[in-house]
Amino acid sequence: MNMNDLLKKAQAMQSEMAKAQEGLSEIVVEGSAGGGMVTVKANAKLEVLSVSIEPEVLNGDDKDMLEDLVAAAVNQAIKNAQEKAAEAMQKITGGMLGGLNLPGM
Repeated sequence: MNMNDLLKKAQAMQSEMAKAQEGLSEIVVEGSAGGGMVTVKANAKLEVLSVSIEPEVLNGDDKDMLEDLVAAAVNQAIKNAQEKAAEAMQKITGGMLGGLNLPGM
């Protein structure tokens, strides 16, 4: 393989990665806590789209528990979003990055 071919492949991969990163906002994941009492939807760009809290949780006076459930659901949604983003990037790179953990990918 000559240098021109290598550069063309790198440019094509860069273009595909840019398209995939744009598409991350369309990949929606969910995280929940408390047996589904708190549910968070986020996209693979790590943006929280919605938070759903079951009414039973709001009837109590345990503010700390509610805060913990929200935090746990958000963290789970972020973890799921990161996994989906990594899968999307893996499809494009075909493992060429050797498992590097690059920010934003």
